[in-house]
Amino acid sequence: MPFALLLLGLAVFAQGTSEFMLSGLVPDIAGDLQVTVPAAGALTSAFAVGMVVGAPLMAALGRRWSRRGALLGFLLVFLAVHVVGAVTGSFEVLLATRVVGALANAGFLAVALVTAAGMVPPQAKGRATATLLGGVTLACVVGVPAGALLGQVWGWRSAFWAVALLSVPAVVAVARSVPGGAADGAPPLLVVELRSLRSPRLLLALLLGALVNGATFCTFTYLAPLATEVGGLGDAWVPGVLALFGAGSFAGVNVGGRFADRSPASVVTVGGAALGAGWCVLALGAGHPVLLLGLVCVLGALSFGVGSTLISQVLYAAPDAPTLAGGFATAAFNVGAALGPWAGGLAIGAGYGYRSPAWISAGLVVCALALTAGASAFGAVGRADETAGMPRRP
Repeated sequence: MPFALLLLGLAVFAQGTSEFMLSGLVPDIAGDLQVTVPAAGALTSAFAVGMVVGAPLMAALGRRWSRRGALLGFLLVFLAVHVVGAVTGSFEVLLATRVVGALANAGFLAVALVTAAGMVPPQAKGRATATLLGGVTLACVVGVPAGALLGQVWGWRSAFWAVALLSVPAVVAVARSVPGGAADGAPPLLVVELRSLRSPRLLLALLLGALVNGATFCTFTYLAPLATEVGGLGDAWVPGVLALFGAGSFAGVNVGGRFADRSPASVVTVGGAALGAGWCVLALGAGHPVLLLGLVCVLGALSFGVGSTLISQVLYAAPDAPTLAGGFATAAFNVGAALGPWAGGLAIGAGYGYRSPAWISAGLVVCALALTAGASAFGAVGRADETAGMPRRP
């Protein structure tokens, strides 16, 4: 993989830390700003909504910019709103900063996905996507637990300051290492790229990605209270629980990336079946700490292995949208990240307890598997070389 692609992963690490660190900070934010835990959990949904809206919008806005200029602009806005979030005493202002930060994050990731795909051979988009999303999983391994630890020691605001500071070297890395030019040749007309959304294969890939990611974040957002209130673990265990999920995610996205270009249907069907079963077992066995800790790691691997494969298939299924493909993929990823925590919060608020998000996660994965089974010959998740219009390998 090109070194510049690894540096893009550094910026994604900073942004992923921000997106996911609330999993360990929700109770503290709720107490400090005097809102309920489900309301504080809505900060994750607000970020995801901003990502969903911002991904195609920001990708379209940046079509005529140089890729380096677009990446730098989005990253600087992201840095600034985290400074505001760190000093505000208003839940409403914090909510607004999450939305604006998400718009910037969405623009960055949409451009970065297309940039990453352009750095590798056409048949290696799955591995490029996995490398870039490796920054997200490293955020789960290192950034999110570190944010939770900072929150416990110095308060949740210190985690926002840490993300702002972490973004500074990412800005320098992008400025020095990402090529300054735009894509080769003039981009297609916007209306031509939007027409690619008529493709059943693309629409199915987007829907499957949203469902699997919704399952992931439905439970992940409330993993801290699940571990402490149901699993009986102390607050000091929360960073470790989040790190286990992140370690599994890092392993899953890397293993999934090795197979995403060769046999994506197998990754989705076999991995998806194991994932659905795993969420059910977690819902039933969360009261047993050892079982909970083991499942957290395994479910992180399965969630990101299957999810990153589906995201890469969006890029393969949108050959006529070279500048918006990253926006489509980012939007799909974050539709799930918005709806999952919202559904989990509704279930908790209705009195079904902290196990209920795991049951919802299982249901979402079952829906994805049913759609996959109903698709003709796994059309949206078929062989990567066929999806990309390349000749079949022997």
